[in-house]
Amino acid sequence: MTPLLTRDEMAAFLAAEFPQTRVTVEAIEADGVTLAHAITEAELRPGGTVSGPVMMALADVALYVAVLARIGIVPLAVTTQLSINFLRKPRADRSLLARCRLIKLGRTLAVGEVWLQSEGEDEPVAHATGTYALPRER
Repeated sequence: MTPLLTRDEMAAFLAAEFPQTRVTVEAIEADGVTLAHAITEAELRPGGTVSGPVMMALADVALYVAVLARIGIVPLAVTTQLSINFLRKPRADRSLLARCRLIKLGRTLAVGEVWLQSEGEDEPVAHATGTYALPRER
């Protein structure tokens, strides 16, 4: 399925509507999206690992971007389920990358998966699945 929004259009939307996010849109392609999040000292927990809420938020934003890239900017597309498995310690000195692929895009629900990894590393640090509720009229 061809995305409705380009990388630049999505980046402009996120900057305007979610100025608090530091997530950058790296790519929007037919089979999914890739986002990046530069890790700061404030996002580390004791032991020098990236906090779980940071990884969960990145996964949620990746799913949101993947959905909107396919259906356009639609108010009230909202998370209804998000589950994450933390697989290994992410690198504190590298950005986190999120690669999201939609598994199903229906009339009222979208289901996707997100793989998180430290930039430059092959092994994933987390895997998330989520569902978004879509407004009936779009």
